[in-house]
Amino acid sequence: MSSRTVIRGGLVITASDEIHADVLIEDGRVAALAASATPAADAFTADRTIDATGKYVIPGGVDAHTHMELPFGGTFASDTFETGTRAAAWGGTTTVVDFAVQSVGQSLRRGLDAWHAKAEGTCAIDYGFHMIVSDVNAETLKEMDLLVEEGVTSFKQFMAYPGVFYSDDGQILRAMQRSAENGGLIMMHAENGIAIDVLVEQALARGETDPRFHGEVRKALLEAEATHRAIRLAQVAGAPLYVVHVSATEAVAELARARDEGLNVFGETCPQYLFLSTDNLAEPGFEGAKYVCSTPLRPREHQAALWRGLRTNDLQVVSTDHCPFCFTGQKELGRGDFSKIPNGLPGVENRMDLLHQAVLDGHISRRRWIEIACATPARMFGLYPKKGTIAPGADADVVIYDPGAEQVMSAGTHHMNVDYSAYEGKRVTGRVETVLSRGVPVITDREYTGRAGHGVYTPRSTCQYLT
Repeated sequence: MSSRTVIRGGLVITASDEIHADVLIEDGRVAALAASATPAADAFTADRTIDATGKYVIPGGVDAHTHMELPFGGTFASDTFETGTRAAAWGGTTTVVDFAVQSVGQSLRRGLDAWHAKAEGTCAIDYGFHMIVSDVNAETLKEMDLLVEEGVTSFKQFMAYPGVFYSDDGQILRAMQRSAENGGLIMMHAENGIAIDVLVEQALARGETDPRFHGEVRKALLEAEATHRAIRLAQVAGAPLYVVHVSATEAVAELARARDEGLNVFGETCPQYLFLSTDNLAEPGFEGAKYVCSTPLRPREHQAALWRGLRTNDLQVVSTDHCPFCFTGQKELGRGDFSKIPNGLPGVENRMDLLHQAVLDGHISRRRWIEIACATPARMFGLYPKKGTIAPGADADVVIYDPGAEQVMSAGTHHMNVDYSAYEGKRVTGRVETVLSRGVPVITDREYTGRAGHGVYTPRSTCQYLT
């Protein structure tokens, strides 16, 4: 049966426009927009009316970097696809792109099938997959072509984690050359893992075992060096490059230089680098373990360069790199040895609110908020205009957002399956009120009304952001 919803009286904000408009939704898609209190809008008829007076009406967030159920360091990320996507919905995100993992010695297909099995029938919101390429060989390269054809159009490689996900320069170059041919996008974890392992060994030998040393050995210069090297390898291959979780001033400078040269090079940062710092890693006792992630948190002075990069479009996307591990029983695996602390932070529920606070703090504009959190990730990863905007024909992934509501972030009130909040006690203004996923209410007036299995796998086209 056909269903129609109209959202009345809100300020519709997209990456390109702000307009007081009514939004008509029909059968899961945006059917029309019309300026509020006009004959065109008054003519909208629907089964359900949502009053958005005094609220923002924004596209559902697109989080292009999550790790649900990721195996790491002898344990697994604590959010399942069910709990993680439900938490995402609470935070105004309606699409996630997670990472399927190829294990060394296995095929890409086997890894992708394993992630499909984890996610199918459990997700509250729509989802797609990137593919982590851990073992570049002739068969892997052929499989990359097949995955692009079926909508897995991006491939992540690691210059970090020797012995686990690490690829050497030759493997990276071969994968980049293949992506140049098949239209895929290489995503790079840019840290010099070989050098970092030496510094880890030396730090532990000196008895430097506390969580703060995680940040000290993973030096900003080694992020910058790897970023530079990845850019030049991509240039040699004639391939676009997307650098994930950029955290350091020096790495931003490498991206800016490459973009000034006209290269198709892109950068993502994450809320933890914009709002947290090495001060958190240095919290007393073992509390700093809560903030161990890679790339690591940097001294606070790096934040200005990240905000500037987001304003100048040298950084295009804010994703979360959501990869939660509980403090009790998981982060504690690294007591006495920071190198054994599972790397990752919870954040899929917090991103949209933190970035709205950044609007209020004067770092970015409202439209830039939507651009970096919704529209550009959708364009970067082949989901636009189905996702990332409010326009006729788009999926009705729509958030009613109360810009004046105040909240205090806390593990006591969040919905992520993790026993701490990286932003415990942080006061922010702005909060999700209602969330529609393809026209279906998932959050209704601050109550969860969704269900596991509503979210569907979403194949993606190739990158729509290339110059």
